[in-house]
Amino acid sequence: INAEYGDNNLDRHLDACETMGNATAICSDKTGTLTTNRMSVVQSFFIGKLVKHVPSRNMLTPEVINLFSNSVSVNSSYSSNVIKSAEPGQLPKHLGNKTECALLQFVGELGEDYEAIRKANPEESFYKVYTFNSKRKCMATVLKTEAGFRIFVKGAAEVVLGRCDQIIGEDGGNVGLTAKTYERLVEEVIESMANDALRTICVAYKDVTEEPDWEDEDGTLKQLTCISIVGIEDPVRPEVNDAIVSCKKAGVTIRMVTGDNLITARSIARKCGILTGAQDGGNILEGKTFHKLVHDDNGQFNQDKFDLVWPSLRVLARSSPSDKYVLVTGIINSKLSKNREVVAVTGDGTNDAPALKAADVGFAMGIAGTDVAKNASDIILTDDNFTSIVKACMWGRNVYDSISKFLQFQLTVNVVAVMLCFIGSCAHGASPLRAVPMLWVNLIMDTFASLALATEPPTTDLLNRKPYGRTKPLISRTMLKNIIGHSVYQMVVMLIILFYGQTLFKLDEASYDTDDPTTHGTILFNAFVWMQIFNEINSRKCHGERNVFKGIFNNYIFVGVIVGTTCAQIVLIQFGGHAFSTKGLNWYEWLICVAIGAFELIWGQVVASIPKTIIPSGMRLGTQPFTQEEATQARMLWMRSLKRVQHQIRVANAFKRAGHERHRRLSLLAEASSNSLKSNPSDASQAHWWTKKSSDSDIKLRGMKPASQPLLEGDEDDTNV
Repeated sequence: INAEYGDNNLDRHLDACETMGNATAICSDKTGTLTTNRMSVVQSFFIGKLVKHVPSRNMLTPEVINLFSNSVSVNSSYSSNVIKSAEPGQLPKHLGNKTECALLQFVGELGEDYEAIRKANPEESFYKVYTFNSKRKCMATVLKTEAGFRIFVKGAAEVVLGRCDQIIGEDGGNVGLTAKTYERLVEEVIESMANDALRTICVAYKDVTEEPDWEDEDGTLKQLTCISIVGIEDPVRPEVNDAIVSCKKAGVTIRMVTGDNLITARSIARKCGILTGAQDGGNILEGKTFHKLVHDDNGQFNQDKFDLVWPSLRVLARSSPSDKYVLVTGIINSKLSKNREVVAVTGDGTNDAPALKAADVGFAMGIAGTDVAKNASDIILTDDNFTSIVKACMWGRNVYDSISKFLQFQLTVNVVAVMLCFIGSCAHGASPLRAVPMLWVNLIMDTFASLALATEPPTTDLLNRKPYGRTKPLISRTMLKNIIGHSVYQMVVMLIILFYGQTLFKLDEASYDTDDPTTHGTILFNAFVWMQIFNEINSRKCHGERNVFKGIFNNYIFVGVIVGTTCAQIVLIQFGGHAFSTKGLNWYEWLICVAIGAFELIWGQVVASIPKTIIPSGMRLGTQPFTQEEATQARMLWMRSLKRVQHQIRVANAFKRAGHERHRRLSLLAEASSNSLKSNPSDASQAHWWTKKSSDSDIKLRGMKPASQPLLEGDEDDTNV
C-alpha cells in the first residue's frame, strides 16, 4: 500500500487494489485526468470576427469590453480567482473552477480588473442566481439596475447561442440573429473551435425593464444578446497517449465521459488515442441520444437495449452524472462478456458520487475532487493523472499474481508433505518427517515463502496480458498443471529415498528402524527441503513463463530469503543433532540432495512444455463467485469464530492471572511465616496454622474446594471465570 501511494494512488479500501488488476473497462473524465486542467482562452469571436489570439483593445469598442468583463467577472463563482505568480516568468495560479479562471485571466489580458468589478458588485447585491447544472448547461446572474434588471448568462456555446435572438455586430450595435446566421456561427465558429479540441463558451446578456417570473426559467433565459464566443484550450497530458496504448495492450477498454460537445469530445479522444481514425459513428454519442437508446418508451432502463450500445461506445459527450451512473451499472450487470466486466470510474464532483459508489473501483481526484467524491471512492489519485490509474492496474495485477504464486508453491508443498507422511505412516508406522523438521518445513512454506513471493515489484510485463474478469477461477489450469507436475516429481523422489534410500546410499539403518537421528532420515529431509527451495524459484512465474530468473535480483527480499533458507538448512543438517533429528552428511550425500533439488528447475521447463488443455476445465477452483447471501454468512461465521477464540483467550488469561495472584499471596505468607519463625520459634505451630488457613481461603475465594476437601458426588461446582 505504501509503495502504491508512492505512485500517487491512495487506497481507501484494501480490496480495491487487487480488483483494479482485473479491471476490463475504465470510464474516465476528461478534464484534469486526460488533460492538464490548465485552461486558457486561445480563440475568441467578437463583433463578427474570429481571432486565434488575444484581441487588442483597439479591435473592440469600450462598450463590448465592458459588457464582456462585467459578465464574466460577476457571473462566476467568487471563489474562482487568478493569483499572479510572485516569480517573474511563472504562470499565474488558478484557484477554483478552471473554466472560470481561464475567462477571468482573459479579462485581465483585455486590460480589465475583475477584482475591481467584483468589489463594485458584491454577492449580496445579486438579485437572482441560476447556478450551473448539467441540465441547463449554463448559469445566470441577475443584477438590479436603475432601468430594471440586467441578466448575465454564460454556458455551452450552442445552448446559450440558441437562446439568443440578437448579437453584437461589427459596429458595436445589436443586430438580429436569424436562423441562417445561427447555423453559420455554429459551423464557422463553434465547430471550428471544437475541431481544434477547444471547449466553447458563449457569453450573453439581457436587459429587462419589468420584473419577470423568475420561476419561469425558460422564459427568463431567452431572447438574449450574444456578446462573445470563446474557445478554451485544456491541453492533453503528454503522457496520456502512451498510457492509453498500454491499457489497450492490457485488454482494458477506455471510455471518455465528458460534458463537452460532441465535436470537442471527438477531437480530444483522437488526440488521446481513445478513438482511432477508423472509429466514429456509434463509438461516440451525446448524452440525450444515449438516454433514448438505453431506455424504453416508459423511460425505464432496458438492459437488452443497453447491451446493443455499450460494446462499441468509446466517448459519451454532453453527458450528465446520471448518464455516467447508467453507463457504469449497465456494463457491470451486462452478461455479454464471458467473464463479466470489471468497471473502474473516475469522478471529482459531488454528483459523481453514485457512479463512484456503484463502480467496482472508484477513483476520486485528490486535487480537484470534492470531499463527497473522495468519501465515495475506493482509491484517491493524488495527482489527478490518468497514468496513475494505469499504475494502479499494474499494482493490482501484481497483487493477484503474488497470491497465485504463493498458492501454487504452498499447495505443492502441502500435497507432497501430506502424501509422504500418510504413506510413510502406513508402511512403517511412523512419519518419515519428524516433528521439528516438519516445523521447519512449515516455516519455509508459510512465513518465508509468503515474504519472498509477495514482495515481487510490479513490471510493465504485467500489462501484456488480458484481464481475468469477474468469474475467472483463482486457481487456473496452468497453476493446477504446475502443482500436479511438481508434486509428481517430488513424490516420486521422496518415495524412492524412503523405500530404497538405505540401499542406494549404502546405509546401515533406515529412519524407521530407530528413534535416533539417522543418515537416511536426514537425506530424506534434506532432499525435500532443497526441492522446495528450487521450486520456490519456479513459483516466481505462474502463467507458463519459461525464464524464472527474469528480474530475480530486483527483489532483494526474495534473494535474501533463498540465501537465508539455504544457510539455515546447512546449519540444521550439520549441527542440528538430536534437537532437529538430523545427522551430518558427507559431501557426496550433500551433492545428491542439492542435485535432486536443482533438477526442479529442469523439471519446471518440462512441465511448462505441457499444454494446459491437458487439465480438464472443470478442475479449476474458484469459478463461482460468492452471492451476497453467501458472503454475509461467511462474514458471520468468521466473526463467530473470532469471538470464540477471543473468549477462550480471555478465559485462559483469567486462569493465568488467578494462578499468579495465588502464587504471589502464598509466597508473601511463606515469607512472613519464615520471618516469624526466625524471630519467635515458639510460634511455629501457630504460623503453620495461619499459612494453611490462608491457603485454603485463597482456594475458596476462587470457588474451588481445597485439596483436603475433595468434591463429593452431589456437590455443585460453581466455578465462574
